[in-house]
Amino acid sequence: MTTWRYDVPASLVVFLIAVPLSLGIALASGAPIFAGLVAAAVGGIVVGLFGGAPLQVSGPAAGLTVIVFGLTQQFNDWRAVAFVVMIAGIFQIIFGLLKIANVALAISPAVVHGMLAGIGVVIVLAQLHVVLGGAPESKAIKNLTDLPAQIADLHGPAAMIGLLTIGILVGWKFVPPKLKAIPGALVAITASTLIAMFMKLELDRVSLKGSGSGFQAPMIPTDNWGAVLTGALVVAVVASVESLLSAVATDRMHTGPRADLDKELIGQGIGNAVSGLLGGLPITGVIVRSSANVNSGAKSNLSAILHGVLIVLCAAFLGFAMEQIPLAALAGLLCFVGSNLINKEHIRDLMRHKELPIYLVTLFGVVTTNLLEGVAFGLVLAVILLVRRLAHLEVKITDKDDIQVVQIDGSLTFATVPKLTKELSKVKEGTVVRIELHSDFMDHAAFEAMHAWEASHLRTGGEVVIDELHQDWYRSASEQLPRVRRSSVRASNKPIAVLAGTEENVEN
Repeated sequence: MTTWRYDVPASLVVFLIAVPLSLGIALASGAPIFAGLVAAAVGGIVVGLFGGAPLQVSGPAAGLTVIVFGLTQQFNDWRAVAFVVMIAGIFQIIFGLLKIANVALAISPAVVHGMLAGIGVVIVLAQLHVVLGGAPESKAIKNLTDLPAQIADLHGPAAMIGLLTIGILVGWKFVPPKLKAIPGALVAITASTLIAMFMKLELDRVSLKGSGSGFQAPMIPTDNWGAVLTGALVVAVVASVESLLSAVATDRMHTGPRADLDKELIGQGIGNAVSGLLGGLPITGVIVRSSANVNSGAKSNLSAILHGVLIVLCAAFLGFAMEQIPLAALAGLLCFVGSNLINKEHIRDLMRHKELPIYLVTLFGVVTTNLLEGVAFGLVLAVILLVRRLAHLEVKITDKDDIQVVQIDGSLTFATVPKLTKELSKVKEGTVVRIELHSDFMDHAAFEAMHAWEASHLRTGGEVVIDELHQDWYRSASEQLPRVRRSSVRASNKPIAVLAGTEENVEN
């Protein structure tokens, strides 16, 4: 059955969302405005053809603006940045061929969400200056400290258009459901542009022509190859992680074909290589466009491809209309998009899992230093907290009738062996002991420690019953040893088994 009747309407909706966002992201990245349209078209057509996530829509994303802005400042020539984007695409193709897509998903969600939130804060602090009629600095802290002076010296027409755009976007959340079928971004940019034209306001507007605009072929740098390769690798890694997370999230929204993540990574790489070759921004899978695509009833990759074709037609025949859009309106749109990168639901989930410190450290690091260092801070803290959790153990000993009950909660690893040994030494000799293991993991060091104590307790004339209330780690390990003296190892809802173990094995 053909999917045209589903995919064509969906492609139109995504197109209407993609155009203003692509223009705004190009503005925030310090890139030629036309580079945003190039990336949007390539993301739709090329990634749509070669990617492995049928309902995901790719294009320029807010999550890469900070990196791209840094590259434009560093190389001071967009053609060099386009070459970096092309090399990043080649890296992604290699990642996909090596089938390491699932490895990227192992990065802590707290770090990823913290990175995106930090990027959102950086975007808002920078674009507020454009909304108020000024120009942003390259550092987020500088933008923050300069904000009072910018407010005192605001440009009235720009501030009016920028704040109007933000107001429409915020208010659009509360309109009736039927009206929400029209993208809020389209309404806000169209309304602000028409008002600016009607009032004949003197404002900086989008430019698709002139110096630094239009197609720009990449330029191969003659030196500084270390910076080129480092920048390309950073773009490749961040774009890959964001695309894969978006693909997984998109899969949860529909019941159609599932994403092939390695194929999607190759498709993203081909897309970035082509985008860089044409002078475009880097591309990732974008959850905003993808969710709009799914919610609009798309059934196949045809929707993403058609939206890319519509962007090409728009750039070719409606350039004069886009050049009427005030930059302050795009800055207002970016402030709204940036603020939405700070997701309340993510924060609640992280609080529930006690990972909020990782999120906050990453966010603070991205804002105060740069994206790489901020992510590094978050990853280091995530590892520290992981080790701390692996070292967490609670042991509670109580007397019940003639039995001593030892309740053990936590991970049984080499890091918890000292505490485990100390607490088990408090058990009275020659008693009947029931050990209740509420453990999600037991390594060899912990097994040896518990087995040695168990053998020692048996020598005093005591008895041991081990109840494993989750997975039977102890039972599985003990079955590898020769049988000797009788004691019980019991897993939840499983029959009692003879404990494997020997005093000789413990002593030797």
